[in-house]
Formats: sequence, structure tokens, C-alpha cells
Amino acid sequence: MLYALKIAARYLTANLAQTALLVTGVAVGVFIFIFMSALIGGLAEFILARTVGDMAHITIEAESADPALLISPKGQVLFVAEPGRIRTATLAEAATWLPLIAAVPGVKAVSPQITGAGFLTRGAQVSQVSITGVEPGRESAILDLDGYMVEGSARLGSGLIVLGRELADDLALSLGQSVRVQSTTGSTMVLTLSGIYQTGSRGMDQARAFVSLSSARTLFAMPQGVTRIEIKLDDLNAADATALRIRALTGLDAVSWTEGAAQLMEALNAQAQTGYFLKGFALLTIVIGVASALLLSTYRRRPEIGIMRAMGAGRGFVVFVFVTQGALVGLLGGVTGAVLGYLALLPFPSREAFRPGTLPLDITQGSYGLAITLTVIGAILASILPARSAARVDPVTAIGQ
Repeated sequence: MLYALKIAARYLTANLAQTALLVTGVAVGVFIFIFMSALIGGLAEFILARTVGDMAHITIEAESADPALLISPKGQVLFVAEPGRIRTATLAEAATWLPLIAAVPGVKAVSPQITGAGFLTRGAQVSQVSITGVEPGRESAILDLDGYMVEGSARLGSGLIVLGRELADDLALSLGQSVRVQSTTGSTMVLTLSGIYQTGSRGMDQARAFVSLSSARTLFAMPQGVTRIEIKLDDLNAADATALRIRALTGLDAVSWTEGAAQLMEALNAQAQTGYFLKGFALLTIVIGVASALLLSTYRRRPEIGIMRAMGAGRGFVVFVFVTQGALVGLLGGVTGAVLGYLALLPFPSREAFRPGTLPLDITQGSYGLAITLTVIGAILASILPARSAARVDPVTAIGQ
């Protein structure tokens, strides 16, 4: 077999220009495969980062109380007591579960919150807002509030409030000024604006206010407990499995972000399928190129093949020579294309530095090893037909040519 390998290498070096052209064609196909892998993977990461990066990967919300029923002995409903609209459902034992949830593998941050609706009043200006109370020190545990700050600080304390840029402009508020906050329970507080953020989302920048957890307790008359627990993970793709683990551990209804993002998941799956097709076409061009080149080589080397057969070389030996030749072409082209792909992707920013308006190419998702492996396999498969054709050459007829 070592002798067959030498013959295959000799065939490749006999016509360096043809071999270089064939290897270049394979390398271009591998380059396209790697580029598409980096683009499709990077685009998926960018979309997830923009849509899911600033939201909780797992959410635990308090369930509203069921209506109270008064039923007669005959089974007739005599009285129905609906829960009051201003009464907020709570997770009364949240403090017990927080350390357990934080200890679950893969959990990056846990944020207990009190959420509700209210109004901001400053003079004659009144704006309806969604109020979120968070623990001081955990302001950026889920939403990167520090990164979105344009004025002041995201740090929350007693008597402080952080608003979006559009909401602050609507109320003509600037840092250090006071605003009256009234919740749906009727409680009122006067808070000082300590920070202004801007996410770029009009719906959030115009209608969401952040206060400390203690201020939210006063506003919503909740001396203990919280209304929701938000959880962020190291790997958002592990949200489903981690949510099941938290449910089993605490008995709480932990909901993964994927349960409310069916359309997003469908779009990402469709994008992945498109990437498979494009990469498949790149591999197909490699297979066709190698097969056509080896078929031509077989035709040109018929006299040499006839001599080998006449000297006692079996069909298996001839097949091995041409299959080895195809494998060497695939290996050389695969390695060359992978190196060129890696060098071409180096100037692009990493996934952590993706910004709107830039091409989201992720160098870590180039699938270099997979590209080389599939290329070698494809080249071997492409060489089988020419190799079998060469093995069927009749020695007498070939030498006569």
C-alpha cells in the first residue's frame, strides 16, 4: 500500500499546474463552507443577543389566586368572589428559593423583582408606566442597565428612580429632580431621578421605570415576597433543561424564554436550514470537481494503468491508487481552504463585540474540522467511480493505445 501511495503522489506531482488548479477549486469550496458556517452561526448569535440578551432566560411568576366559590349542598353556585384587581399575586417564600436557584449549575444571575403599573406625575404632566423594583446591586443582573445609561447612575437606593430617555423628556425631567409616583394600589411616593437610560426600544424607553425593591414594597403594599424571579444563564440554549431542573427542585412554575418565542425559533431554524443547503452545494461542487478531474486523469493514464495491470497489479491496487489520489487532493484543498477561511475571518469582531451595521461573522463557528473531514470524505467518494473505471481497463488494449 505504501507503493500505491507513492504512485498516487507521483500522479499529483507530474502535472503541478493541474494539481494546483484542482486543489484551489477544492480550497474555494471549503472557504465558502467555512464562511457560510461563520455567517449563519454569527447571525443566529447576533439575533439571539439582540432579542434574548437583555431578557430573562427563565422566569418564575406568582400565580393569581383562583376565584372563591360558595356552592350549595345541591351543587349550585351561590356566590363567586373574584380576586381584586389591585391585589398583586406574590411569591411569599421567594427568599427561601433564591439560594437554591442560584446554586443550580449554569445559572449566572438571579433577580427577585416586584412589578406593577403606576403613574408618574410632575406638574400637569402624567405618564402611565410599568414599575419594576429590583434589589440594589442587581440592577444589571438581567437587563444591562449600566450599559444603557446615558446620564447619572443605574444604582438604586431608597427614594431613587431610573427612567428611560423618552419618558424623562416627556416629563421634562433632569437628574436630581423629583417626580411623584403612584401605584395602582393608591400608594404614592416622591422619588428623585438618579439615572436616565436609553436602550433604543421606544416601548421600553417611554414606559418603564426602575426603583429599588424597598420602594416597590411601599408602592405595592408588599411587606414580604416578590411578584417574579428572573434568571439569567451562562448558556441561553440550556434554558429548557435548566427550567425543568428548577421546577423539580423548587416546585415553582419556571418558564423558559423559548416557550414564548416560537416564531423566533422557527425563523432561526429556517435560517439554519438555508445554511445547510448552501454548505451542501459547496460540498457538491467539490465532489463534481474532484470526480471530473480524476476521470480525465484516468483517461490520460490508461497506458500506464495497462502496464501496471500487465505487471500483475490487481484491480484493488489500481482502485486504491486513485482513491488515495482523491483523498490527498481533498486533504490538501481542505487544509488550504480552512487556513484561508480562518485568516479571512480574523479581522472581524468577536461575538461579544457585534454591533448593528456590522457583518456578524463568528470565527468560532467556522466548523474548520468538519469542513476538512467532509471534504476528504467527499473527495474519496468522488474518486470511487474514476477508480473503478481505471480498474476495469484491459491491459492489452490500454498498452496498444
